[in-house]
Amino acid sequence: MNSKVYLKTLANTIMPFGKYKGYFLIDIPEYYLVWYKNKGFPKNKLGLQMQEILELKANGLEDLIRPLKNT
Repeated sequence: MNSKVYLKTLANTIMPFGKYKGYFLIDIPEYYLVWYKNKGFPKNKLGLQMQEILELKANGLEDLIRPLKNT
C-alpha cells in the first residue's frame, strides 16, 4: 500500500468501541489517546493506527490527515 492510500485509510478509520465509538480516529482528543497509551493500545491494526494518530497529534501534524477524511 502506498503512503497516500495508507494515510487516506488512516484518516477514515472509525473508532469501533468505547467512549468515542463512531468518531474518526483523527477526531479523538489527544488526552484519550494518551490514556490508551498508558493503559496499553489494543494489540491489532486498530492499536497501531491509534498510536500513529497520537504521534501525528503530538507532533502537530494532524492537518496532514484531516483533508483526506471523507466527511
